[in-house]
Amino acid sequence: MDRPPPDPAKLLAAWEEWERGDTLPGRTLANLKTGGMPELLRSLVSTGGVVASGAPNADD
Repeated sequence: MDRPPPDPAKLLAAWEEWERGDTLPGRTLANLKTGGMPELLRSLVSTGGVVASGAPNADD
């Protein structure tokens, strides 16, 4: 079964939950992994740091 594409909004929400202390680190890592963080990072690396929508990274 194929995974859905990464959802940056959900990944950010998981990260922000951890920053607020609402989620334990292990749970946060699991949420990021199942939310598509590895795929999102691979995509960024393969495109030279440009997100799929074409928006430049913060260094541009």
